[in-house]
Amino acid sequence: MPNRDIAELLHRIADIFDYQNVQWKPQAYRKAARQIESLSQDLSDIYKEKGEKGLEEIPGIGRAIAGHIVEFIKTGRVKHFEDVIKSAPKGIHEMRSIMGLGPKKIRQLVEKINVKSVAGLKAAAKKHKLHGITGFGEKTEQNLLQSIAQYEHGQERMQIDAAMAAADAILAYLRQHAAPDKLDYAGSLRRMKETIGDIDILAAAKDSKRVIKAFTLMPDVKRVLSEGPTRASVVLDQGCNVDLRVVDPKSYAAALLYFTGSKDHNIELRQLAIKKGYKLSEYGLFGKKTGKQAGTGKQVSKQARRIDGTSEEAIYQKLDLQYIPPEMRERQGEIQLAQQKKIPSLVELKDIKGDLQMHTVYSDGNSSFTDMARKAKSLGYEYIALTDHSQSQRAGNGMSISDIKKQWKEIDAVARKEKFTILKGSEVDILSDGSLDYPESILRQLDIVLGSIHSGFKMPEQAMTKRICTALDNKYLHILAHPTARRIGKRAPHNANMAKVFAAAVENGKILEINGQPERLDLKEDLIRLAKQHKARFVISTDAHSPEGLDFMKFGIGMARRGWVEKEEVINTLPLGQLKKMLHR
Repeated sequence: MPNRDIAELLHRIADIFDYQNVQWKPQAYRKAARQIESLSQDLSDIYKEKGEKGLEEIPGIGRAIAGHIVEFIKTGRVKHFEDVIKSAPKGIHEMRSIMGLGPKKIRQLVEKINVKSVAGLKAAAKKHKLHGITGFGEKTEQNLLQSIAQYEHGQERMQIDAAMAAADAILAYLRQHAAPDKLDYAGSLRRMKETIGDIDILAAAKDSKRVIKAFTLMPDVKRVLSEGPTRASVVLDQGCNVDLRVVDPKSYAAALLYFTGSKDHNIELRQLAIKKGYKLSEYGLFGKKTGKQAGTGKQVSKQARRIDGTSEEAIYQKLDLQYIPPEMRERQGEIQLAQQKKIPSLVELKDIKGDLQMHTVYSDGNSSFTDMARKAKSLGYEYIALTDHSQSQRAGNGMSISDIKKQWKEIDAVARKEKFTILKGSEVDILSDGSLDYPESILRQLDIVLGSIHSGFKMPEQAMTKRICTALDNKYLHILAHPTARRIGKRAPHNANMAKVFAAAVENGKILEINGQPERLDLKEDLIRLAKQHKARFVISTDAHSPEGLDFMKFGIGMARRGWVEKEEVINTLPLGQLKKMLHR
């Protein structure tokens, strides 16, 4: 699937144009890249069905970019882009990924001290070589080293959306070319961890060699690391490692339990099995047969017998445990809850009635109200909220007061035409003093107000905590969006005391967002559980910037389930009438 490769190439070219101070092109290329990343259909399929005109129909893709895409589909390269890449230092794109480094600062680094890579920047910062450059003081060096550490950590693991897309493609391929009896992904991906190391695939088949061979011959395989009768490991073109294990069908449930993990959960589960006289492994749950040795009268163990393990649920039941969902298997007390039959009824994707954060072309989104509403209707939603950025958010093309009033009229028109409920909302910046970015005259007319931190991330803990708590005291605020402002692998969470933030949210009747954007997933599971201790309520949103982005809800659900959130704790599981009453009581 060329979409990810083409999008990555467009981002790279945009960064180079930024560095070269080329006007308007960087924004156009990034907009096209974001649109391509959000597509559910393969660009090569669109081209095959509709030709170059079909590519030009995609929002943000004009004739020139469409031509480049066609060249890439046909040849695997774009000659013009190769020339652009040669015209700039090799490490520019990589350096642009470091938070706090814009094109102007990168030009200074190249021109003043010949730094052209992240590795070079790291070495220069450690040796304090940046002090002589205007705008680069000691604090800047420290911040850059922290950002580099975040970046390096992010390079070690995949975002969950990329891992799931790769895993789903592998499953589809194996079902078509090997037809195993059963097939799933396991490991940290099944547990819905925020980032993924290696992808684990588990299959059940009598003919394991057929499945192994199909796996190693997949088109996206760059290198085969190992290949055996029941196990193989490969590296895909995008650089991720994938491990496949093929087991006998009668061992599949135990193997799925074992290879889902986590390691700590498995250890505690095996210890419990031993106490109950069983042996639990990836091959099954076994009980020991005993008998007397002939001529001695001694009790001895005979061949272990397999206990019924047709499903994970059956294995847990045999151990006198309530079933534990994969997202909870992290040895955080879940086994004790299962013994007490107190596993919570976790929120599910089917429970969601609507999405309460998304962006359109009015700010930094890629699509119209109509497109967002139609996608939401196709998902079975009752309502959505359009929450474009407020006026101070320059990077997000924030809306002026006149823009938002114009937007309200268009929302009403689209809602009538589509016969669908569209709530008038805004993602409003929480300013440095805790005030909100629109006056009361605007805030009180909105159906829903989200407050977010988009600047001043390095404020000291006490100041940041006061800033957020002040906003939570504002009667017009409904939701604290992406509460820690983290971006996985790019920006660490801010320094607020989150226990105090959660207490203030509950005291003021405010809602905490669980943001499903794969690069945010904010709140994360440990903070969700802390918020639950304060009796907080949540909303699970996608922060979508395109119709396809509404599918990110499954990642928000995954994070909520990792935090043990139940349906009753999530406001967008409510029907529209109940939601409105809750928001405006």
